[in-house]
Amino acid sequence: QVQPVESGGGLVQAGGSLRLSCAATGRTFSINVMGWFRQAPGKEREFVSRISWSDGNPIYADSVKGRFTMSRDNAKNTVYLQMNSLKPEDTAIYYCAASKFMAHFRDYEYDDWGQGTQVTVSS
Repeated sequence: QVQPVESGGGLVQAGGSLRLSCAATGRTFSINVMGWFRQAPGKEREFVSRISWSDGNPIYADSVKGRFTMSRDNAKNTVYLQMNSLKPEDTAIYYCAASKFMAHFRDYEYDDWGQGTQVTVSS
């Protein structure tokens, strides 16, 4: 089992930036993909970004492409999400997830989830 732990959330004004971190512990050798999802109140959990441990190529949802950047540090078992030009619609709880497989955009493709970190963007 992998235990992801998110940090870095907070309250920012529209146009501002935040950097989220996700440190993974446990059976980290089993991780193939790490992903970021978000969930706003009353809405379904939404894919944000994912990255492969092997090739390091990130994939983004259209809603964040050009504004968010995902990266990894394999030695630290940590992934990051740099969020720039934040908008009020980015307000959500952001979750980090780990997959044993080559997961893509669906939440059910991921095996282990963190508890989330709140991101609030004011207008």
